[in-house]
Amino acid sequence: MRHAATLCVAFLLVCGCLLLVGGCGSGAAGPPAAPPVVQVWPPFDSKRARTDRGLVIRAQGGTLTQVLVYEGGEPVPGRLDDARTTWRTDWTLRPGAEYTVTATATREGAPATVAMGRVRTRTAARTFQVAATAPLPGETVGVGMPIIIDFDAPVEEKAAVERALEVRAQAPVEGAWRWTSDTQVIYRTRRPWSARQQVTVTAHLAGVRAGDGLYGGTDSTFAFTVGRRQTSTIDTRTHQMVVLRDGRVAQRMAISAGMATTTEYTTTSGIHLTMDKGNPVRMISPGRQKGDPGFYDLMIDHAVRISNSGEYVHAKDNLWAQGRSNVSHGCVNARPDQAAWFYATSLRGDPVTITGTDRPLEWDNGWGFWQLPWEKWRQGSALREIDGPGERVPQR
Repeated sequence: MRHAATLCVAFLLVCGCLLLVGGCGSGAAGPPAAPPVVQVWPPFDSKRARTDRGLVIRAQGGTLTQVLVYEGGEPVPGRLDDARTTWRTDWTLRPGAEYTVTATATREGAPATVAMGRVRTRTAARTFQVAATAPLPGETVGVGMPIIIDFDAPVEEKAAVERALEVRAQAPVEGAWRWTSDTQVIYRTRRPWSARQQVTVTAHLAGVRAGDGLYGGTDSTFAFTVGRRQTSTIDTRTHQMVVLRDGRVAQRMAISAGMATTTEYTTTSGIHLTMDKGNPVRMISPGRQKGDPGFYDLMIDHAVRISNSGEYVHAKDNLWAQGRSNVSHGCVNARPDQAAWFYATSLRGDPVTITGTDRPLEWDNGWGFWQLPWEKWRQGSALREIDGPGERVPQR
């Protein structure tokens, strides 16, 4: 019996060891995973952080699951990359501002990492901003209307400033900016705007470096409306003008164009845009003094300007010439009642295409921007070799 009891105890010990070994093998776990590391640039507690490089948050050994950045109580827009490891502000940082950051990173099998802190940007010794725009805020314009932005200081770093300009339209359209001087940049669409939509333009200039020691001081936003689609064609050979409204004939007008005895008296052919209008407008003969042959100083009714070289569509009571011959000093004149109608129905940016003369409209004569082929227009962009094709305007 004692021998049997000893064997029983040994058997139980062996079974216990086997169970213990089996239990250790099936439930064994390695060391816990290391938590991810969150890196913020500019680093927390910076007092004079640069503004032109924005704010960047990265997760090492994990992914970012939440990023909250605020400035002045307002959320700061930014976006994650596809791997969800890097978050960047959409735009540059405002000078002399404080940003609060809360970033959470996670990794499977590890506790989450939450990084919280503040970053303060340096102030700018010199700032620049938007000085003027066309269209004006709230204006309703024609389908050919460009967007013109003037700055109050010369821009050296044009690519940085151009990249900060955002155009958002309800109907997406391809467009590009072209610099015409150090203080002016113009946006033209590849094809005319779609009618009856709102367009919002934002210059995210705050913190953008435009030159040595020159930074954008504030952002600027304005919106305008593209109205009905009105286009006009003028044939100086047949002396006729046809106005289309949303593709249908709205008016037919007999006209008289430039007499073409000199270059200045020759109406320019090409795609013009209506620029402004006045009733009346004072028109004085260029380069002539009172008493000189050909001198004139007249007040002209219902005048719609279409170039910077003195061309208007306006009223003139010379019915004997309209529809028959060209006798003007370069303008297009029409019957007073029809000119008044055109004046009343025109919006800035309505296309007016003129044919039949040997004087082409220069692309920089007024708003003759549609005279340039699209690829030529794009060559004036500071981003043409950096960002590739023209900007595709996003849908709201």
